[in-house]
Amino acid sequence: MTRTPRANRSNALPPGAWWIWALGLGTAASRTTNPLLLALLIAVAGYVVGARRTDAPWARSYTAFVRLGITVLGIRLAFAVFLGSPIPGTHLLLTLPELPLPHWAQGIRVGGRVTVEGLLFALYDGLKLATLLICVGAANALANPARLLKSLPGALYEAGVAVVVALTFAPNLIADGRRLRAARRLRGRPDRGLRGLLHVGLPVLEGALERSVALAAAMDARGYGRSAEVPPAVRRTTTALTLGGLLSVCAGTYGVLTAEGGTYGLPVLLAGVAAALGGLWLGGRRSARTRYRPDVWGVRAWLVAGSGVAVAAGLIVSATYDPAALSPGVLPLTAPSLPLWPAAAILLGLLPAFVAPAPHAPPRSQEPSPPKDPS
Repeated sequence: MTRTPRANRSNALPPGAWWIWALGLGTAASRTTNPLLLALLIAVAGYVVGARRTDAPWARSYTAFVRLGITVLGIRLAFAVFLGSPIPGTHLLLTLPELPLPHWAQGIRVGGRVTVEGLLFALYDGLKLATLLICVGAANALANPARLLKSLPGALYEAGVAVVVALTFAPNLIADGRRLRAARRLRGRPDRGLRGLLHVGLPVLEGALERSVALAAAMDARGYGRSAEVPPAVRRTTTALTLGGLLSVCAGTYGVLTAEGGTYGLPVLLAGVAAALGGLWLGGRRSARTRYRPDVWGVRAWLVAGSGVAVAAGLIVSATYDPAALSPGVLPLTAPSLPLWPAAAILLGLLPAFVAPAPHAPPRSQEPSPPKDPS
């Protein structure tokens, strides 16, 4: 029996905690090209999704993101085979017929030599992008988009609606596609291939557009868009704080990432974040909406979000002290090794599988008991 409680409306994790956790894994994936570490990140994300995913429509989008990641990886390898790789290699794998190109297309080739080094470089690069997509898919499968909209600041409510509608479009599209394919199979009609896609694609898109129109009508009927009157001084202060804060964040980030700005980068960055948060707080005063039963960040939510931050911090620190372990080279051709400390940091991402509330188990079908023997 699990030690964590069953998930309900009162103890469900805020969606922001799941997104921070997933973005932490994605940040860690962006710091390495080691295929062993990337595979470990994919395994951690998949285990947490399998352990804490519900039966909601948006929770079924994880498989689609995994397939998308595999497709991106295949396209990256195909480009390396047919269009060449910037990595020269000595281990020849095969030689394709090369298409002659004009002189103005120097540096580009179609066909030619395919080396093991170039193919491995493309594999590492494509696997990193696939891992990022899988981490985003994990956040889509675990976070409730409607509750994510509720937790946004009032100043970002209009932009948040567009983002949430965009996030819910893919899961609903997948759910409609499965439903229509199942209906076609029951009628004995093809549901795979180009013919099945043409028959299923139009109703799925039509249903998604109808839901978007229904959502807009429901928001308009409930008075969405009304804003409170604020003094002109507050509006000007909000604009100055928000724009100044964003510019300071850009300047501070540049200072942190460059060696010349090491003295002023972090203070300017912190001051910009504080100014931007102040501008968002003041901008939320014009929103007249209220929140019913707002999400509460409890201990479990902080643990889930903190595990993602710890994974990202562990890989960033490891990339500073041992960059060769996180970015194995292909020249010369060597097998990648699994560094222990980065792997241990990635395993911290498994914490949500044990501290987050467990989803409800599906009800079991009750079979009729056999009749008793009258004798």
